[in-house]
Formats: sequence, C-alpha cells, structure tokens
Amino acid sequence: MKKLSFYLLLIITLGGCSTIKYVKENQQLLVKNTIYVDSVKTSKEELSELLIQRPNQTTFGLPLALYFYNLGNPEGPKTPATWGVKHPKTYNFFKNVFSEKQSIAVAKSAIGLNNWFLNSGQAPVVINDKKTNISLRNLKTHYQNEGYFKAKIKATKDSISLKKGGLTYYIEKGQPLFLDTITKDIKSPVLDSIYKLSKEKSFLKSNQQYKDVAFINEANRLTKLFRNNGIYHFDKNESIDFYVEDTTSYKTNVELVIADRVVESSGKYISKPYKVQTIKNINVFTDYTYSKKDNAIKDTSSYKGVKFYAFDKLKYNPKYLSQSLFIRPNTIYSDTLRTLTRTHLRGLKNFKSTSIRFRELNDHELEANIFLTPTEKYTLGFDTELSRSNIRNFDISGRFSLTNRNTFKGAEIFKVSAHGAYFNSNNGPGWELGGDISLEIPRFVAPFGLHKFVPKRMFPKTKFYGGINIQKNIGLDRQNLNVGVDYKWKFDATKTIQLELLNAQYIRNLNVNNYFTIYRSEYSKLKEIYTEFPSTDNLPDNNASNYSAIRGKLENIINSSSFAESNPLDYVVALNIRERLNIVTSDFLIPEIAYSFTYNNQKNVKDQDFSFFRIRVANSGNVMGLLSSTTNDNNQKTLFKIPIAQYFKTDIEYKKYWSLGGNSVLAHRTFLGAIFTYNNSDIPFSRSYFAGGSNDIRAWRTYALGPGTRPPALEYNIGSLKFISSLEYRFDLIGSLKGALFVDSGNIWDITGSEFIDTDAKFDSLKSITDIAVGGGFGIRYDFKFLIARLDLGFKMHEPYQSRADRWFSNFNFKSSVLNIGINYPF
Repeated sequence: MKKLSFYLLLIITLGGCSTIKYVKENQQLLVKNTIYVDSVKTSKEELSELLIQRPNQTTFGLPLALYFYNLGNPEGPKTPATWGVKHPKTYNFFKNVFSEKQSIAVAKSAIGLNNWFLNSGQAPVVINDKKTNISLRNLKTHYQNEGYFKAKIKATKDSISLKKGGLTYYIEKGQPLFLDTITKDIKSPVLDSIYKLSKEKSFLKSNQQYKDVAFINEANRLTKLFRNNGIYHFDKNESIDFYVEDTTSYKTNVELVIADRVVESSGKYISKPYKVQTIKNINVFTDYTYSKKDNAIKDTSSYKGVKFYAFDKLKYNPKYLSQSLFIRPNTIYSDTLRTLTRTHLRGLKNFKSTSIRFRELNDHELEANIFLTPTEKYTLGFDTELSRSNIRNFDISGRFSLTNRNTFKGAEIFKVSAHGAYFNSNNGPGWELGGDISLEIPRFVAPFGLHKFVPKRMFPKTKFYGGINIQKNIGLDRQNLNVGVDYKWKFDATKTIQLELLNAQYIRNLNVNNYFTIYRSEYSKLKEIYTEFPSTDNLPDNNASNYSAIRGKLENIINSSSFAESNPLDYVVALNIRERLNIVTSDFLIPEIAYSFTYNNQKNVKDQDFSFFRIRVANSGNVMGLLSSTTNDNNQKTLFKIPIAQYFKTDIEYKKYWSLGGNSVLAHRTFLGAIFTYNNSDIPFSRSYFAGGSNDIRAWRTYALGPGTRPPALEYNIGSLKFISSLEYRFDLIGSLKGALFVDSGNIWDITGSEFIDTDAKFDSLKSITDIAVGGGFGIRYDFKFLIARLDLGFKMHEPYQSRADRWFSNFNFKSSVLNIGINYPF
C-alpha cells in the first residue's frame, strides 16, 4: 500500500502542475473542442480529425506530454555562451575548478536536456483564429464532398478561464444533392465497347446521394478496367471528366466524358483513339545495375518466348525464373499482371530491386524489359544476447548464420545456422549447442503433378528443414532432432494456407537421473507420503540425486495394495507423481502432420484497425502407428523402442484491433487449444499447454498457473486444454514512450481422462470455465522503430486455486505482482 500511495501522490503532483506555464498573455490554452451537427452534439473521429487545432493529448485525463514539455524552457539558452551568462555561478565553478572545456560540456548537457524535454513533450495548443478558419474550411469541404453544398458552418470561442478556452463548431447540413440522369460520351470506340461490358458495376447510380468518393471510385474503376484490357496509355487525369449540371434543385444530371489520347506529332498535340496493345517481346536482364547498363551482353537464353540476358554469366534457370512472370508474349497488356509479376519477383527474396519498363513499338505492340538487380549471393549473420531469468541466473548466447541465395539456379534460399549458449543456473553452469539447416524453394516440389492444384499466382513455397539441439545442465539435458517438409501459399491478399506434410521431432532425455533434483516439489511430496508408508527405510532429508532409489520407493508405494486402501488420497498423489515423471522423462518420436488457415486483413504495419484469425489442425503418429507392430510396457506404439506420440491437436486464435484515434488502440486476443491422445499415448511435454508469462497471462510466471484449480506447487504445470483471452488498451505517453492497460484471463486443464490426474486439474463440464484466472496491470513500452522494448506489471485479480471467499483480489498488491520483460507487443 505504501508503493500504491506513492504513485497516487505522483499523479496528484503532476495534476497540480500548471498547464498554462508557457501560455502567453492574451492567449488561451485550448482545452476542448465541441461539434454540433444539426443541433446534436457529436464526437465522430472523422470530424475531429478535420480540426487543425486539438487539445493537448491526455492520459487518464492528464496532459502528461504537456507537463513533460513544461519541464523544459522554450526560451532557454541555445548556446554554451548564453547558458553561461544565465548561470554564471555554475559555469565559473566548473571553469575555475576544472577548465572552460568542462564548463562548455556542462552547458551543452543542460541545453541538450532542455531540448529533450521540449522535443519529447508537447507544446501547449493555444487558440489561433487563422487555424480556426482553416478548420471551418475543412469542415465545409467535407460536407460538400458528401453532397451538402448548402451546409452552414460557424465556430465560437468559449472562455473557461483567463488563459483557458474551448472552441464550439456548429454545422447545419441542409438538404443533400442527389444524382438524376447519368449519361456518357466516350470518344474511342474500343473504350466504349470495353465500358459496356461492365457498366452495371459503376459506382454512379441514379437517385444516389452525391458523394465525391463515388466519382473517385468510378474513375479508378475505369482506369483499372481499361488498363487491364490492353489500354496501356490510359490515364484518368488526362482522359476522364465528370460534368455535374448546375441546378437550383436538389437533383443533378451527370455526364461521363472520356476523351481520346493526346499525343505529340511534329511539334503539335493531336487526339487519336486509344488502341488495344499487345506485348510482343519480353526481355529479362538478370544481373542489371546502372553501372552495367551500357555494357555488352555476354550470356543469353530463351524460354517459351521470353529472352533472358546477363552482362556476366546467366546464373538463373530461365525455366524457374519464368514461373514468376505473369506477363507473356503475344498477350494483351494488363496492369494487374504487371503488378503481380513485380510482387512475385520481389517475393523471391533474391533481388535488391525489380523494375518493369514498357517500350512502345507501334500503336498495337509493346516491348517489356524487366531489370533485376540481385542481392549478394552469400550473407553472414551474427546475433548475441545477454539475459537473466528465474531459471538461468546468467545467460549469454549467440547465433551465427550463413544464407546462400539462388542455390540451384532457381531462386532457392539455403540457410545454415549454429547457435550456442553458456549460462549459470541453480544447478550450476551449463551450456546449449545446436544447428539448423533449411532450403526454401519458391514453388511446389511435389510428385504426381500436385503442384498444378495451386496456381503460381498464390506464391507457392516449399521448405525443407532440419535441426539438432543439445542441452547440458538444464532440465534433463535434452537432445532434440527435427526434420520437416512445409508447403505454404497465399489464397488471396488476406488468406494464407500452410500444409506441414512432415514435422517430425525426436526428443531424447540424456540425464533422467536428475529428475528429482530439478523437480524438487515432486521429491518433497513423495518424501511426505513416504513417512506414512510402512517401511524402515525413509527417504533422506536433503538428497534428491539418488534417482534409482527414489524411483524404487515410488514403485513400492504404487505396488502396495494395502497402502492404497489405508491411504487412498496419498496413493492417488503418488500415482500422479509417477504419471508426470513418465511424461517428462520419456523419450518421444513425434511425426506430426498439420494444416493451418490464416486470415489477416491488416493492410500494412501501420494499420491499427484489422482482424486476424488462425486455425491449426494437427495429427501425430497416425500413419506411423499403423505401420508399427511393437508396443512398450504401457501398451504404447513404438519404433526402435521409442514411444510414438499419437494425438490430435487443434489451436484456434482470434485477434481484433480497434483504432481509437490519436495512436490509441484497443487490442483483443482469444486462444483456444485442445489435444486428444489415442492408443494409450502420453502427451509429449513439448506439445503440452502452459499458462503464464510475458505473452500470456501476465500476472503469473511461465508454467506457474493451473491446471484447473490445482495450487501452483510444481515447477512446470502443463495441461491438454487451454483457453485465454486478453484485452489491452495502448496509448501514447511522451514521445516514443507508450503506455498500456491490460486484463488477461484464462487457464489450462486436463482432458485426457486419465485416472492419475487430480480432480482439481480436470475440465469436467462447461462449469469449469468459471475456474479461470484473471490478471490485470499496466505496462510501458519504448518504440525504437526497429523493435519495441516492453515492461508489463501484472496483478492477480482472480485466483481459481484459492477458497471461494478468497479468490478475488486477495493478492492484488505489488508484493505478489509479476514483472514481465518482453520484445514487441504480446499479441
């Protein structure tokens, strides 16, 4: 509570800061804008954005950016000399004790700090009549564009105090204008015939309200229509005009006029009808640079009428490179195919730049010249990281990678990387080594002509990969091998499909004897149970390293029918301990096949109003299980005595972002995942679900929550069902510093039906969904442009493992909070 009181005091102190510190005499700080449309108050963002002057941005009602600006002085010294005049004592002190060079350095630091306050903060927004008039013109133009040509708009200034005021805008829209008869006058016969084929798709309709955007959309539609039907030279700015009839009524006639092409001939400009133009020749320069443009061509080839040139040796196979060309010889010109060709060539990630230029041969024919500038064939990469966590006290890691482009002359990308880490954990020093290899091919590599089912315009890609990772003195010293074949293609601009034909993983634990040393909670529970077991040989107090002896004593308990009858609760706990031990210590072969569908309508990285949906369905061990005829002692299918993981798994994720204006965003994420085993298979630890962490339920640490209402006593808590939902409000604070408020909820449960699982951990019915954990908190983020550094502080709001009376807010305090450090946004 002391820390909470401190933050409240800080907010109150900031709130007491003067917002008018640098507001001059006869000026007023703008504190609010009010808009009335037809006498009704409105807060539409589209209207507010038309106002040139808007009040200083606020966070929770406080203008923090203005407070920060006021920490500086806009009229402060700009040079060390003027700073020394204003602060003679400080300047002379450093000059006499050290040197004048030090005095200048101190002055520059003070000036830099002052400029930082001013640049990172926000200057006071004062009411300005000229800017108010500009806002009025913007509003007038907006309503005229919507068809309200007789709209009346005015503004009044409202004084709140001597140096604070507001602006109120009054808008009377009046009656809108409607379109009546729509006619056309198209000069070129070929354009007229093309127009008639799609005139029903026009954005201009009779009895429709006049809107500027409809005319803009129609001009764009016609331009796309004509240019995709061979009219290469068509330009809407030169040829399209809309004539709107002046009228005193509220209906107007519209005439669409499309003029002929204007060309220069013998120093004069003349009109000539547009013609459909065909691409006669296509030339591809595979190693073009500006410095080579006048050099002689040394190597040539052709494929299906396309000519390929190289100033040095031709390094790309024409057959494969031509698969990225959607323009073809002897076909009519199309803007869409030109753009698709450029996009596909860029997607190969083999070229620094791609340029497609057309040259007119005559009125009916064009020549296409494609200039490709390759990136470097080999690229070296090196990354290093220094970190600390609750598992590793000190961790330094590094990764080295080598990328080879155009490996087999088909724009393939071959990548090999090696990584390593050295750390100091609770069990002493340790290390981790690994390597990965991958080959990405920009087309489908599949037998029986299966590639024909996915058109090349969908950017099909095939990826082969493999890797190995070895850990020492972390967990059970795991060794991990993986290989895979991955197909991926874009169905359209928003939909992506991925088929993991093979995602096989072999997990081997090299140091199973370390289990009870790592999972101390299991040892403590077993030691407590063993005190009730009728044996003279008790478990040692502080020795969890003798795995064989401890495992033997665990089996003694489980094999004792008398103990099961006399201590049924302890017996179930012992069964639970052995179940988790088997899952964590078992080696696994995971031959997974998966299908993923992703929908994402985000236009670009700056788009903050979009939806995202992803579903992934996976199966492991179905085919290999059918081929295997061997089982282990637990009746699980095996291959070379290694258990085959057999399960079905489904993950569904939905995200929605709402732009609230002023760089404020409301973000939502919901995730639902479930895994179902069959043929007595266990769920591999690596495929299980966990809750908590910096990208999950942030009020709990990773693996610390669940499953169900079971108290968080284990080092690693896992489940076979997971549900989480988060809501986060993101906003600007000062400059590149951002803030966030968030609420996370969810949990994991067990749905395997195993008799060894605690009842508290199971998902019994829909009523179990009420046993979710809820955490909330706040975060700060700093935008470095290339990444976002994130700190989130999560507080426990609802703890499902507590008694009913103590579940809500019993540990809602700083002592029980969790600080998360992350890179980029959590979702």
